[in-house]
Amino acid sequence: MRWIAALLLGLFLVATTACGAGDEDAKSGKLRVGVTVYDMSSFIAQGKEGMEAYADANNIKLLWNSAGNDVSTQATQVDQLVNQRVDAIIIVPVQADSLGPQIQAAKNAGIPLFAVNTTLSDEDAITSSVLPDDVSAGAQEMEMMAQRLGGNGNIVILQGPLGSSPELDRTRGINSVLARYPGIKVLVQDTANWKRDEAVNKTKNWLSSFGGQIDGIVAENDDMGLGAVQALSEANQDIPVVGIDGIQDGLAAVKNGAFIGSSLQHGRVEMATGLAIAKRVIDGGPVEKEYTYTMPAITQDTVDEYTKNVVTEKDAFLEQLPQLIEANLQSGDIANEERINP
Repeated sequence: MRWIAALLLGLFLVATTACGAGDEDAKSGKLRVGVTVYDMSSFIAQGKEGMEAYADANNIKLLWNSAGNDVSTQATQVDQLVNQRVDAIIIVPVQADSLGPQIQAAKNAGIPLFAVNTTLSDEDAITSSVLPDDVSAGAQEMEMMAQRLGGNGNIVILQGPLGSSPELDRTRGINSVLARYPGIKVLVQDTANWKRDEAVNKTKNWLSSFGGQIDGIVAENDDMGLGAVQALSEANQDIPVVGIDGIQDGLAAVKNGAFIGSSLQHGRVEMATGLAIAKRVIDGGPVEKEYTYTMPAITQDTVDEYTKNVVTEKDAFLEQLPQLIEANLQSGDIANEERINP
């Protein structure tokens, strides 16, 4: 009996503590937004910084969770956030179609849901989303390569995880440009799963298989492009490479000429925008069903400014990020990076 009484008391104290935390936030007027992301990639780590900057400026408490690329873990995290009755939930899903019951539970509880970076299949249950225009990004990088090759030559394509929405959309964009350049031939395309080490090995195999036939390498993200650059360096070959995402090493590759260009998907801006939209809904304001993040082109002309925002002056950029996000939502260009107070 004593053991049972102690157990019940412990459960009561846990429940009371959890409720107390929520009550304290409510009394202070602090909004509570739950976040669950697929994993702590470099993009997500950037995004967390941006969301924290916006949260600090807007009296928001973030309840942060990383699923470690595990579907069941993310489902549990969403269940927990629903049970905590947060004011909103932001999801960067492991898989688009893996959270049906959890999405319905949030809807039944009246908790608005937001998808950022990657879509969820149950779009009707999503209040709003912030999604990159991956089709345009794929088209943009392919156009850069087509211009470099003068419309003629042989290329190889390093794809993302086959069947994932970014891979499908970026490949679709690449193909839309290739249709206008009949002089460009795709020798081979295959996935390196967004990973630099896999791209090193894949590129080495292609260099061995196709000899001197390869005139360009199109990588659907910067990490794979950087793997291709490493393989080319080890083989003492000079072939143009193009990427997508604008991570720190990718920006450096554009700067030093290892990449002919890239496209900027700045996690701090994209994910902070998702939080700003969630706040608008909580506050009763109007939002659009979908916001599209169109990636700016990174070239020799623009790389220095983007490097300041992403790398060398990121702290200064984060300080004015909350203001920038609000201005971007007003203008409709949510990917804008021009500082308000440079």
